[in-house]
Amino acid sequence: MSIDKKQHIAITIAFIFHLCGAIGILFTPYSNWFISNTWLNLVIMFALIVYTQYTIETTNNTTSFKTNGFLQFIVFAIAASCIGFFAEVIGVNKGVLFGDYSYGNNMGFKLANVPLLIGLQWFVTIYCCGVIMSFVSKWSSRKLKEMGKTTTTKSKPYTISFLIDASLLATFFDYIIEPAAQKLGYWQWANNVVPFYNYTCWFVTSLVIMLVFNQLRFNKINKFAIHLFIIQALFFLAISKLV
Repeated sequence: MSIDKKQHIAITIAFIFHLCGAIGILFTPYSNWFISNTWLNLVIMFALIVYTQYTIETTNNTTSFKTNGFLQFIVFAIAASCIGFFAEVIGVNKGVLFGDYSYGNNMGFKLANVPLLIGLQWFVTIYCCGVIMSFVSKWSSRKLKEMGKTTTTKSKPYTISFLIDASLLATFFDYIIEPAAQKLGYWQWANNVVPFYNYTCWFVTSLVIMLVFNQLRFNKINKFAIHLFIIQALFFLAISKLV
């Protein structure tokens, strides 16, 4: 089975799960059941990312750490999840990051007042945003070459632009999901007001994780990640407008 076909299967599964979730939450009397099983959806999306990334990387058939893209991808997944989770622990328990907020019970088991799966969501979000900007960077480089201009992905301005743009995209995604997340009981802000400071911290945390993304050498062209970002964004927009 080709890589494209496997990615199409993953995209179809992601679309069906989010569509069923949206219908279940918005139009059935079982909305609480669908909301309480958010953790399952997140785990499946993570598994699909790993599945598609493994499919891409194994075509290279390499074994050393420096050339084994899938191993470095796993390192990034662990690092992104840990950084995101511990940032949330500081935010919830110390009030230093993000603002005054607390998590509900709809995202599963908590450790230090933070759902364990929140680290996984950080990974999924940053990974998708990093892949999207990698596509954009590759496309822009190709267009510049067609115009007779040269560019390099290793230049300092290019790297800074990539990190900032990808982190801004991740912060924008948080802006999209905030209204829906509160309505679904994922987390709650004091006085139901999301402070601007939250987005500042989201950008900085995203930037730190994106630095790891940029340094590790794995294949960053995964079409499934782009579709997953769009599917999740549309899901949360629908929830925020219709609930």
